[in-house]
Amino acid sequence: MSGATGAGSAASGASGARGPATDSQGVTVTTYDKGPLPGERPAAAQQTAQPYQPPQAYSTQGGGTVRRPRTGATTMPRTRKARLRVARADPWSVMKVSFLLSIALGICTVVAAAVLWMVMDAMGVFSTVGGTISEATGSNESNGFDLQAFLSLPRVLIFTSVIAVIDVVLATALATLGAFIYNLSAGFVGGVELTLAEDE
Repeated sequence: MSGATGAGSAASGASGARGPATDSQGVTVTTYDKGPLPGERPAAAQQTAQPYQPPQAYSTQGGGTVRRPRTGATTMPRTRKARLRVARADPWSVMKVSFLLSIALGICTVVAAAVLWMVMDAMGVFSTVGGTISEATGSNESNGFDLQAFLSLPRVLIFTSVIAVIDVVLATALATLGAFIYNLSAGFVGGVELTLAEDE
């Protein structure tokens, strides 16, 4: 459409392009009389263009000053804290945890009783105390109280095991009941508030 005509012709620009004109259908076109097209311009103009560089706040060339960080300044780390509230304790989880802890406590009780009995027997406590009780209760007629036979190791372990089983049942029941009571009280007062902080 280089020969299109319009209502009027525009003046040629520096690049050789004339102003916009309209053809017979009313479409605006641009014609070029002389000079290269925009895509055929020499590459020298493109090579001389420098990339854009933003201005620097502190110049590092010539006699400009360079800002250096202060080495003597000490920064104290800020400890973050979070305030949380225990709104509800699950009774089922409390029962499981208390059951396992009470079993562990019962096993420790039985083992501690056995070790204590062995230590006291090695020290001769039962024989000494048993002899004193036998003399006081009339051992000459062979009807005195024998402490060493009464406090034998199997009997002590059986008695301690019964105490441990009772402790397991009671501790589990009391812990579960305590979880229910805590949930009821937390519904009125909001529960126990905790403040947690990061380790420094």
